[in-house]
Amino acid sequence: VQLQASGGGLVQTGGSLRLSCAASGRTFDGAVGWFRQAPGKEREFVAAISRGGRITDYAESVKGRFTISKDNAEHTVYLQMKRLRTEDTAVYYCAARSDWMSGIAFRDPVQYDYWGQGTLVTVSS
Repeated sequence: VQLQASGGGLVQTGGSLRLSCAASGRTFDGAVGWFRQAPGKEREFVAAISRGGRITDYAESVKGRFTISKDNAEHTVYLQMKRLRTEDTAVYYCAARSDWMSGIAFRDPVQYDYWGQGTLVTVSS
């Protein structure tokens, strides 16, 4: 499965962006997660959505500001980001699991089988 992440860009503090993660012409067989990596920092979990779309998980730092959703017809998972902060600046990666995965594993990047190329989000003050 090839993943294509898009939607990044430059936005001011308090602004919004919507990231997209498109699968290559097929539905997602498992959970999909978003991770991010800021300069000089390790990759960290941002959000994830289950295969069926009914279960979501968010990092505490983005809870209430970011929303993950999926459109099965479009083979796309979205990350709506609102009230952006300078500390949200990072390269954002989407990742997909090839089969079912327990929700307790959503935050572990090792559990994902496929990764997109990343899209840069820059939040200016």
